[in-house]
Amino acid sequence: MARILAIDYGGKRCGVAVTDPMQIIATGLKTVPTQELMPFIKDYVSKEPVETFIIGEPLRLDDTPSASAEMVYNFVKFLQRTFPHIPVELVDETYSTKRAVQSMVQSGMKKKDRQKKENLDVVSATIILQDYLESKER
Repeated sequence: MARILAIDYGGKRCGVAVTDPMQIIATGLKTVPTQELMPFIKDYVSKEPVETFIIGEPLRLDDTPSASAEMVYNFVKFLQRTFPHIPVELVDETYSTKRAVQSMVQSGMKKKDRQKKENLDVVSATIILQDYLESKER
């Protein structure tokens, strides 16, 4: 089986998470500067089979797109043009950052490490991917 790759897309940095080949476990991969994201993805896809891209969709509480949604939608279009054979799915990322902070606290991560935005981005991407995996189980 191929992996599923999730991205928490941001203006400066993007958190990236991936499943194991059996698509059971979501694991944080790394945080990549946004301008380096496409070369990173191209390199990753050349080494590992990817079945689906999952992108966090920034929605407001009333399910309307947030201010940063247009940036994400433009990235999704670019990703679809670059990898037309790999489907892209959007997953609501509402509260993913808040849940990432809670997860880091519960896991015992030191405050100094929790304050690093890179750690927050990769944990958020992992949560988005885990949400997607759990939705497929239903």
